[in-house]
Amino acid sequence: MRPEGQLVFNNVALRLNAALAGFGLAYLPEDQVQTHLADGRLIRVLADWCPPFSGCHLYHPSRRQPTPAFALLVDALRYRD
Repeated sequence: MRPEGQLVFNNVALRLNAALAGFGLAYLPEDQVQTHLADGRLIRVLADWCPPFSGCHLYHPSRRQPTPAFALLVDALRYRD
């Protein structure tokens, strides 16, 4: 039985499964759908409206002395491969 109306998910995997089942469009992270795009199970639409994601940014006060745990987090994120 196909659902009537709009589907709403709070989980990427559920959105992906719904798109693969043909329930409509889904806005998903590219790294999670690469194989489905490559084998033709999914197609990209509205590519001009989806610029590449440059990554996350972390804003924090630079004048305060960071806790050791926060300093480790900043270093891990800054020098990630």
